[in-house]
Amino acid sequence: MALRIIQVIVPDQRKKELYNLIRGESHIESWDQVIDEKRYKLSLLLPVDSSEHLISKLEHHFSDTGTFRIVIYPVEATIPRPDNPDEEKERGTAKENSVKEGKGRISREELYHDLVDSTRLSWVFIILMLASTIVAATGILRNSEAIIIGSMVIAPLLGPNVALSLATTLADFQLAKNALRVSVLGMAISLIFAISLGAILDIDPSAHQIATRTQPNLGDIGLSLASGIAGALAFTTGVASALVGVMVAVALLPPLVVFGMLLGAGFYEPAMGAMLLLFINIICINLSGVITFVIQGFKPANWGEAGKAKNTSRLAITIWLALLLILTFSLYYSHLNFDFL
Repeated sequence: MALRIIQVIVPDQRKKELYNLIRGESHIESWDQVIDEKRYKLSLLLPVDSSEHLISKLEHHFSDTGTFRIVIYPVEATIPRPDNPDEEKERGTAKENSVKEGKGRISREELYHDLVDSTRLSWVFIILMLASTIVAATGILRNSEAIIIGSMVIAPLLGPNVALSLATTLADFQLAKNALRVSVLGMAISLIFAISLGAILDIDPSAHQIATRTQPNLGDIGLSLASGIAGALAFTTGVASALVGVMVAVALLPPLVVFGMLLGAGFYEPAMGAMLLLFINIICINLSGVITFVIQGFKPANWGEAGKAKNTSRLAITIWLALLLILTFSLYYSHLNFDFL
């Protein structure tokens, strides 16, 4: 059972309100501390899937308080090992159960803070994109799967793509803007560098690692859909993100590099096949990411924005599906290989 410690700081004169709010909530243990004559701190040890409901409840009630703050800590272990909360607390009231969501996942606030840093453009991000492009190009030209996999480990593409899916689900347009900016700039850096490599190196379009990425098929669609789901779950359930990042990178980086190198070498027809694969993968990753977040019950903390977020998610899913259908028909009418892998 994954656990969290939530520390809540409120004005000392409002501590009774705090205890009234947490009464009946599912938590394992609590302890308090008087910080000074004006501030009071209550620490709660609770299951991770009970944290979002409580955080939203506290934020809604105390958001008008200047000294209010919530700090969340992940718990590696606790001794003695905690029992499950009382059945009565676990069941709660029917009203509470209709509000509580997200069993088996972290809270919206934790996920947001995990992803927001990945939407900031930095020199480290640029260097990693250049390095992963060099390694991917080397692996493609040498026909080495191991080297290509190494480039996927380096590529910092997981965070911005998952952040864009979360931003769509929450109707957070600032986060979406930042995630889109980082994703587009990162891929543009890789593409420009790949084009320059294609212009100076001897590129063979019939080479295995190049040819397989110029003929997309239904297996590629399945791979990119699975990558988007895995990327979203990596952040919400604690799956090793470094390993899942490889799945997202395998769908984006190699076709991007192949597209750039073929474009730079003047092989425009196979380059269009690699570009088509890249667009299909981008669409599938974002489509499956949004659907995964919606199914997991992520929604804005402000109930007034929940309707807008729901409409935004529906619109995004509709647009991604429409684009995917268009590209799928393009594959069919272009007489490309439609066999499953």
